[in-house]
Amino acid sequence: MAHWWPAILAFLLPLGATALGVRLVLPWLRTRVLDRPNARSSHTQPTPRGGGIVVVAVVAAALAAIEIAAGAPPWRLAVLTLAVLALAAVSWLDDRRGAPIALRLAAQIAAVAAGLVAIGLGPLAARLGLPAWIVGIVLALGWMWFVNLYNFMDGIDGITGTETASIGVGLVALAVVTLGSVAGQGLAGLALAGAAIGFLLWNWHPAKVFLGDVGSVPLGYIVGGLLIQAAVAGHWAPALILPLYYLADATVVLVRRALAGQKPWQAHKTHFYQRAHQGGLSHGQVSLCIGALNAVLIALAAVAGLGWTWLALALAAAAVAALLAYFGSRPRPVTAKNPGG
Repeated sequence: MAHWWPAILAFLLPLGATALGVRLVLPWLRTRVLDRPNARSSHTQPTPRGGGIVVVAVVAAALAAIEIAAGAPPWRLAVLTLAVLALAAVSWLDDRRGAPIALRLAAQIAAVAAGLVAIGLGPLAARLGLPAWIVGIVLALGWMWFVNLYNFMDGIDGITGTETASIGVGLVALAVVTLGSVAGQGLAGLALAGAAIGFLLWNWHPAKVFLGDVGSVPLGYIVGGLLIQAAVAGHWAPALILPLYYLADATVVLVRRALAGQKPWQAHKTHFYQRAHQGGLSHGQVSLCIGALNAVLIALAAVAGLGWTWLALALAAAAVAALLAYFGSRPRPVTAKNPGG
């Protein structure tokens, strides 16, 4: 039984710390960062924003402890921690009064570059037979997109908490089927899931607090980094399958908006999950649909981890496409400017 204690603590401590931490900072957030509804909002009441500062602090501390226990080099721990702190600081500024896009991009580029150095791309580059700098550019672009889509997708109560908890559980499942081939992956997944569930206690509809950019941006960085570590270790298919709903929804909508001549970075309400909400599904129902899909993706990521790569990818793509089609088929609300949809 003793060997189960690290896993139990890796889950329960972040869960409890996040739930309690959000409770403690909530009165302070109410006086400083209040998200008031507007035409692009999915909420109807002014709600504090920035509760993600607790989630990020707890996850960063938990991952640091796991890295130390695994004997990681101190410089690696320092680099990754500083990257998370830098992203959190810039995102907090953005939550409070808005930060220039140049500053946000510079922080993301620096954090991603530092993260790739810390992870190390040599083994993956050797396996692919490509120069490390080419692999680095591709992964950097993918990681930056993941950071931003995590922010874009955080638009209704419970959605990003559900996604983060699901990816955490998926990393645990991958660690089990691959016998822990990525050091610390299972414990990291438990910590991620625990912190996400602790936040969901406050963020489930009707949400008492939102993540804010200070939560969604660094959290996207952390989750993206864990997935890249899995990919570098040879588990690229599970690393793609686990976040596939978020990847598909955000990417399809971005391409559509770009082709229509719209500015992709501007706030909007055209994501598939937003259309489902506009079509009559509640925040909770949309998040539960995504959670149910993610349960399927977790199982398929495990199947891919066992070697059934292309079958798992095909089934995952079909499952995600089915949910996107369902969300997209929901009847759109009738307005004076948009009769009949």
